[in-house]
Amino acid sequence: MLIGFLILYCFAAIVLFVVGIIMMIVASSNNTPVKPGLRLLIISVIMVVIGFGACAVLLANG
Repeated sequence: MLIGFLILYCFAAIVLFVVGIIMMIVASSNNTPVKPGLRLLIISVIMVVIGFGACAVLLANG
């Protein structure tokens, strides 16, 4: 059960990262603000950091 949530969490972080990159590329080519894409990138990085921290805590306690 926990492995399934971990895989789903990693998948969500990867999707946010890829969508953020694509949004930034499209916005920069159209000369529009890249702020929404940058927000998605920051959120995905925070998710990865929190995910690895939670994984480390679970492994240390288990």
